[in-house]
Amino acid sequence: MRQSPRDTLLASTGWLAARLDDPDVRVVDMRGYVRTVETAPGRQTAAYEGAAADYAEGHIPGAIYLDWTRDIAGPDSGVEAQVAAPARFAAELGGRGIGDGHLVVAYDAHPASQFATRLWWALRYYGHERAMVLDGGLARWRREGRPLTRDIPAFPPATFTPRVQPAWRATGEAVLATLGDPSRVLVDARDAGQYSGAVRRGEGRAGHIPGAIGLPREELIDPATGGFRPDDELRAIFARAGIRPGRPVTAYCNGGVAATSILFGLALTGHEGLTNYDGSWNEWGERAEWPVSTDSRGVQACSPARRVVGGGLGGAISPGSPGGGKKGKEG
Repeated sequence: MRQSPRDTLLASTGWLAARLDDPDVRVVDMRGYVRTVETAPGRQTAAYEGAAADYAEGHIPGAIYLDWTRDIAGPDSGVEAQVAAPARFAAELGGRGIGDGHLVVAYDAHPASQFATRLWWALRYYGHERAMVLDGGLARWRREGRPLTRDIPAFPPATFTPRVQPAWRATGEAVLATLGDPSRVLVDARDAGQYSGAVRRGEGRAGHIPGAIGLPREELIDPATGGFRPDDELRAIFARAGIRPGRPVTAYCNGGVAATSILFGLALTGHEGLTNYDGSWNEWGERAEWPVSTDSRGVQACSPARRVVGGGLGGAISPGSPGGGKKGKEG
């Protein structure tokens, strides 16, 4: 029987539990945060953070930790949290024991698995196709009473060979050049407020890239299970949004992270021609010479806030609130 894309991309908790001692498998904890603070009505700031302390308190046995803001990101890109250059990416993964032949299974604690899908996308960008995401993430693993540990694994160094696949990553200039091209689809994975311009994050402009479809990546998650929706539901969501099979899709968000949840959902349905605008709104919003729209009619399938099994990431907090910031929604 022919495997579906879901069979090779999405790992169930039971499947992973049976393979924790498999030397061919490398489990990666990708937990992290986007902490947003509301500085004024409709205005936010955001801080990108790893979650090494969370990992130290308990993780899936055998899992290594990668910090999405440092270990797989380049420090000198000019736009925050851009994917690391090939040599740096290879050194970080190889030094932790991830080699060319390993099957990588990524997980996090985000309701839409956006940090895990970020690693999945980065691996595909560097030509490593043996990559999966744990369906339901750490929240489902915990709900099912599966084991956690504080033990830190030590794997021997391995050789990771980056083979850049340019089609998986777009620059802002490339996106600009294809605006208005009816053969391509541009998807904004942020929430409806940011898409419409009602909410502005950082110092950039408010709104979205003209022609982009607004599809918040939470729509791809089944609220009853906390995992990705079944393929037929995903296809229906994409069809309502105007994403037809065979049309190349470029997704963006704030920092190229939430966008990878959209790309992963599309990959589950067998959609090809997937591209991440890595600079996303962190870059586009700052480029005054590039066009912006605040027309909210392009938001698709945007439902009210829903409870997602296993918890959710809050929005912003008011200035002066205790805690110094909550876990934000987009990367």
